[in-house]
Amino acid sequence: MLGEVGADVLELRELNRFWNGPVRAHGTLYWDLLHLYRSTLDGLALAGPIDGIGIDSWAVDYGLLDDAGRLLGNPVHYRDSRTDGVMERVLSTIPAAELYAVTGLQQLPFNTIYQLAAEELPVDAATLLMIPDLLAYWLTGEIGVERTNASTTQLYDVLARDWSDELIARAGLPRPVFPALREPGEVIGSVLPDETGLAAGTPVIAVGSHDTASAVVAVPAVGERFAYISSGTWSLVGLELDAPVLTDDAREANFTNEGGVDGRTRFLRNVMGLWILQECQRVWGADLDELLRAGADAPPFAVLIDPDAPEFLAPGNMPARIDEQCRRTGQEPPQNRGAAVRCILESLALAYRRTLRAAQTIADREVDVLHVIGGGSQNELLCQLTADACGVPVFAGPVEASALGNVLVQARALGEPLSDLSAMRALVRSTHSPRRYDPQGKPADWDAAESRVFGTR
Repeated sequence: MLGEVGADVLELRELNRFWNGPVRAHGTLYWDLLHLYRSTLDGLALAGPIDGIGIDSWAVDYGLLDDAGRLLGNPVHYRDSRTDGVMERVLSTIPAAELYAVTGLQQLPFNTIYQLAAEELPVDAATLLMIPDLLAYWLTGEIGVERTNASTTQLYDVLARDWSDELIARAGLPRPVFPALREPGEVIGSVLPDETGLAAGTPVIAVGSHDTASAVVAVPAVGERFAYISSGTWSLVGLELDAPVLTDDAREANFTNEGGVDGRTRFLRNVMGLWILQECQRVWGADLDELLRAGADAPPFAVLIDPDAPEFLAPGNMPARIDEQCRRTGQEPPQNRGAAVRCILESLALAYRRTLRAAQTIADREVDVLHVIGGGSQNELLCQLTADACGVPVFAGPVEASALGNVLVQARALGEPLSDLSAMRALVRSTHSPRRYDPQGKPADWDAAESRVFGTR
C-alpha cells in the first residue's frame, strides 16, 4: 500500500495484493514467507521514490536466524497442531497466575512461548525475530524486535516494558536469542539497494508492527469513550487504556494487555472472528455477497454456537464442525447455508457483546460508541447485529485501518505535525467517514440468546 499523508490528506493506493495462505508439508503447517518477501519486493518496485517503509503483520509467529543471519527453516503457522497440549505442560512449570502477573497476556495455545516450548530450539539458533522484524532485517540488515509485537509473545514484562529474563529462563530458553526492542516510530535502518532497487537511504521505520496495534491508531474516534473491534480473520475486541490491568478478574476472563503505540495498552480479548465464515465459504465454493443476503433473510436466533470453541481454530470442514457443535448442545443444525451464515454472525455478535461488557466491568471504563475497523467493517449484516447485541452505536470503517495506522506513524517519524494519537485519529475521521449503525430490536432477545450460548459457564 502506498500512503500519502499531509494537511487534510490521508490516502492509500493498493500496489500489490497477493496470496497469503498456509502450506502444509509433511504434516506441518507453514507460512510461505519467501513468497511473501518476494511479493513485498514486487510491491516496492511499483512504488517509485518513497519517503519511508513500515511493516506490520499478524502476531506470535517468528523466524530463527543462525549467527550468520541465515533463516533456520520456514516459520511455522500458529494454527499448526504442534502446540497441542503444550500450554498445559508449560503451565505446570509456570503457574498461570504468575505468568499473567508478568505478561498480562491472554492464554492462547499458539502464543509464542508455547510454540518455542513445542520443539527444541536448533542448536545454532542465534536470534529470534517476529515476522515484521524478519522482513525488516532482510530489507536493512538490522536486527531488533518492535515492542507491540514483543508484547504478544508471553515472554514480555508488561510493566517493565522489556523481555522478562525470569520467564525466559523458566521456560528453558536462551536469553541471547531475544534481541533489543524498538519503539514504534524508530528508524530501523536504510534499505539495501541491491534488495529493493529503491534509492539508497530510504528508511525502514518501526511502526505498530502487530497489525492490530497499527489498526487501533486509525480508529476514527474524536473525543469519545470508545471501544473497538479490529475485525477480520480474528476479531480483537477491547479498550485502549493508559496502563495494563493485571487483576485476577482480568486473568480469569482471559483478557490480554498488549502494547500499543505511544505506550498505550490494548486491553482486549481475541474472539474467533470471520475465520469461521471464510472457511465455510471455502468449503461451499460460494459467493460471499450471496451468502450474506441469504443470512440476512434467515430467521433470527434459530441456532447459535460458541465461536471460541477450540474445534473452530484449525483449517477444515467448518460447516461439519458447526453441525457437530449444534448436535452436542441439543440444537438442530442449520438447515441451509443462509441459516448457517446467520448462526455464525449472530454468535459472533453475542461474543462481542459478552467481551465488551466484561472489558468495561474489569477496567471500570464506560463506553459510548463501538468502532469496527478492518475488513469486517464491510460486512453490513454483522455490523448491524453487533450494534443490536452491544446496545451502542457502531461506527464501521476504515477498512484498511492497519495500513492507515502504519503510514500515520511513519509520517510522524518523518516530520508530519501529528503530535499524538488524537491528532492522527482526527485526520482519519476527517478523511474517512465511518458508517453508523444504531441499535435495533429488543435487548431481551439478545439476553435470552446469550443465556443459551454462555449461560452454563
